Formats: sequence, structure tokens, C-alpha cells
Amino acid sequence: MKKGKKISGGKYKKSRGKKLHELAGQKRIVKLGEEKKKDKRERGGKMKKVLLHSNLINIISGKKSQKVEIKNVLETPSNRFLARQNVLTKGTIVETEAGKVRVTNRPSQEGIVNGVLVE
Repeated sequence: MKKGKKISGGKYKKSRGKKLHELAGQKRIVKLGEEKKKDKRERGGKMKKVLLHSNLINIISGKKSQKVEIKNVLETPSNRFLARQNVLTKGTIVETEAGKVRVTNRPSQEGIVNGVLVE
């Protein structure tokens, strides 16, 4: 049987469209560059810090953490073309003074870039 069809062969009809709060927001891409943040109002009046550009990363190792400058984006496992455009996403491997670092958080959601050293 084909997907989206009833056993009788009839179509399933969507009951309604999306409501305003169900719509996806504008896609935010965090690029390598001088740090730039923006405040965004969320549902219920909550304010969220949105990161647009960043050149710093918090390297977390054990109980210590240090803030280091990002030199270059080396690779992005999810999409190789994002590395060419210097886009920071979760899982991206960046080059710093401390060595290669993997981004462990979602910078566009949290407003800061965190990572761990990669051997």
C-alpha cells in the first residue's frame, strides 16, 4: 500500500495548517568572526541570546576551562561545505592555539561556543 493512503485507497487530508507558535523560526548560522550577539524574544516573554559570529571557544577539560581564540574551521562532519564557509555547528573541529578542538554544544541555541580537545 502506498504511503499516505487509507486501506480503501482514499487520501488522508490534513485537518489544519500550522499555528504561529508551531512555525519554524529563521535559521541562524554562526560564522567565524568578531563576536556578535542578538537578543530574540521567545514564547512566554523569555529572552534568548542568539550568537551570529564568534571567534572564541571555551575549552573544557576536567574541572578547568579556558577561553581560546579560534584560528580556522578545519572540518564539519555533518556537511563538508560548511567548513569552507567557516560555519560553527555541533561537532565542528576547529583549530586553536591549544590544538584541535571539537565543538560540543549548539552555538546558535546557547549563545556561546564550548568544546573539548581532540587528539
